[in-house]
Amino acid sequence: QVQLVESGGGLVQAGGSLRLSCAASGRSNSRYDMGWFRQAPGKEREFVSDISGNGVSKRYADSVKGRFTISRDSAKNTMYLQMNTPTPEDTAVYYCAARVVYSVRYDNWGQGTQVTVSS
Repeated sequence: QVQLVESGGGLVQAGGSLRLSCAASGRSNSRYDMGWFRQAPGKEREFVSDISGNGVSKRYADSVKGRFTISRDSAKNTMYLQMNTPTPEDTAVYYCAARVVYSVRYDNWGQGTQVTVSS
């Protein structure tokens, strides 16, 4: 198991920028793929982006492609989500998640951090 703690959420104006962090503790996080999901009020949780254990493979939801960038720093056991030019539609609770490399399901979750984008 790996413990995940998100930070960096808050209020940002549309067109601004914000960086979320996810600190992982426990076993070496290079054995884990990590990702970001979000849940807006009244909606189901949705995939935002993820990054492979070795940091090579990255995926993005179409809605954030070209605006958000995922990265990880293995030395700091931390994953990041750089959010550029957010829109009010990006307002949600953002969750950090992890899964053992080559597994299918994300089964380690953080507590979430609120991101609110004002117009």
